[in-house]
Amino acid sequence: MTQTRQPRRPRQRTGRRPGVFAGVVVLALLLLFGVPWATLVLPWPTPVVVAGTVLFGIAAPAFPVLMFLGHGRGRDWAARIADTALGVVWVFFAWSVLSLVARVALLGVAEPRRSRIIAVLVLVIGVALVGYGVREAMRVPRIRRVEVTLPRLGSGLDGTTVALLTDTHFGPLDRTRWSRRTAAAVNALKPDIVAHAGDLADGTVEQRRAQVAPLGTITAPLARVYSTGNHEYFGEAQAWLDHMSSLGWDSLHNRHVVVERGGHRLIVAGIDDATARASGLDGHGAELDRALDGAPEDVPILLLAHQPKQIAETANQVDLQLAGHTHGGQIWPFHYLVRTDQPVLEGLSQHGTTQLYTSRGAGFWGPPLRVFAPSEITLITLRAP
Repeated sequence: MTQTRQPRRPRQRTGRRPGVFAGVVVLALLLLFGVPWATLVLPWPTPVVVAGTVLFGIAAPAFPVLMFLGHGRGRDWAARIADTALGVVWVFFAWSVLSLVARVALLGVAEPRRSRIIAVLVLVIGVALVGYGVREAMRVPRIRRVEVTLPRLGSGLDGTTVALLTDTHFGPLDRTRWSRRTAAAVNALKPDIVAHAGDLADGTVEQRRAQVAPLGTITAPLARVYSTGNHEYFGEAQAWLDHMSSLGWDSLHNRHVVVERGGHRLIVAGIDDATARASGLDGHGAELDRALDGAPEDVPILLLAHQPKQIAETANQVDLQLAGHTHGGQIWPFHYLVRTDQPVLEGLSQHGTTQLYTSRGAGFWGPPLRVFAPSEITLITLRAP
């Protein structure tokens, strides 16, 4: 007898994934806020413990709510509070963990004096680093000068300068004045080419128009070029490409321009960020072949690709690749987590025949802090052999 195959029932959702995600969030909050609470609050008399517990007890559940309102619903006031809180609590969490070393060194000191000494040390170091970190984040980036020899560069282009600006992250904190000063710093270098390698802004063009406007005052005789970073794909990537074009920049959305000096040429190309294809935005996705379509043969290639790990797809096909994304770690010891995702944290590196320069970035994302990861505007001088 022939059996009729029954239609397969749709698989019911068990709710495990949301449950796992919620569990991870709760665990992260408990660690992020709980470790500093235990280090800074518990060693003291009851009134201090009660006051500190109330403070941490309010801050911990308020944090994800503010994050959601700020970055999920576009409320800049909430994002400013949440981002600042994240930076502060990360610094105190990291140094509370590191204080275990001091605890071992002070084994000969009786409790509660030992724990109180450690609490004071963590508090002093944390406050100092937060103050230093805010100053570093808000200052005009330092100029970092680098010389790069390109074997295929013609003598007519020897000495060509490229000002690399990346990861400006114009966002909830209004940095219009910083933007004007940064643009002036770039112009003071009198570069031949200016490149912005992505993560221009967080939010819509309408929200960040005033902060981005000073980039329109930057000048360069050979080219001003821009390519997308991953943060553009959280919102209006195409709108940002169009807006930068309206400011007079060449938006390198998988395309290139050719610059010439002294009878020699250089291809300046850009590809979309590594996350572009997954964004689902029509026509977006990193495509080097498309970017170089129609480019002249035997001409050196300078490529903008936001994430250093994109070198895996471009190595041995371009001469010099410019990246950002890492922020140099931004807030130590986050450096070590970044290195698990990217092949390089910052600086010049060699990958086959391709050289990669990774900038620490000009701005910051999230917490307005930079700890042991100074911002930079990079002036790259290209040298012929």
